[in-house]
Amino acid sequence: MVVSQRTLLGTGEPVVDDSAAFERVPLDDHSWVDIARGWLWGADTLLDALIASVDWHQGRRWMYDRMVDDPRLSCWFDADDELPHPALPVIGGTLEDRYRVPMRGPALNYYRDGRDSVAQHRDRELRKLDDTLIAIVTLGARRPFLIRPRGGGRSRNMAPAGGDLLVMGGACQRGWEHAVPQVVEAGPRISVKWRWSSGRGKSEDVEEALDDQVGAEAEAEDDADGAMVLRHPPADRLQHPSRRPRNDRGQHER
Repeated sequence: MVVSQRTLLGTGEPVVDDSAAFERVPLDDHSWVDIARGWLWGADTLLDALIASVDWHQGRRWMYDRMVDDPRLSCWFDADDELPHPALPVIGGTLEDRYRVPMRGPALNYYRDGRDSVAQHRDRELRKLDDTLIAIVTLGARRPFLIRPRGGGRSRNMAPAGGDLLVMGGACQRGWEHAVPQVVEAGPRISVKWRWSSGRGKSEDVEEALDDQVGAEAEAEDDADGAMVLRHPPADRLQHPSRRPRNDRGQHER
């Protein structure tokens, strides 16, 4: 069993460090990543609280010819849901103040150990738009966070640690993919995510993106970080009933 490495700034009550430095990493002329190391103090405290209090769910998806469990746990919150920790609305509000847009979230993904992961993907409802934000606060273990050009190419590893803030912006979801790959050993990690979109893109792409948001629930859809969740499987592929993650609609539409 791997014990998560704790840091001095990871203990205590969660609070945003307003003095944390932001570094902007250009990916291309229209896409960028902001990284702020040590942005959240008390990240280990928040990690422990969320692991213990959140009603975690495991999604299911089709892989080739069979249904498999998603290799991580997740939980999403609607706008009127009570959040599991008082630090979460404060963090969301701080992000809104910095980027001056209304952020939707949070969505939580729980990587229990190094076997939990998510493959290269673009967030579905943002991938046709030119101006979007995905803000991710990491709690717990440092894991590789790979960003590569759409369809393949050399990856950049942002490797956020506990308390780090990573923000993918501009047309990042249009032209770039991201992943959290498996590793041999790792302690628990939770990603806490907020998102925003301007809705801007090429006219035909915006129409398709809106269709992605409100399309039929019978289709397979991406979850908050790219895993496929089959809301209503075909009749010949029905499985025994299981509790699946909610589509949070008001928070992370299709």
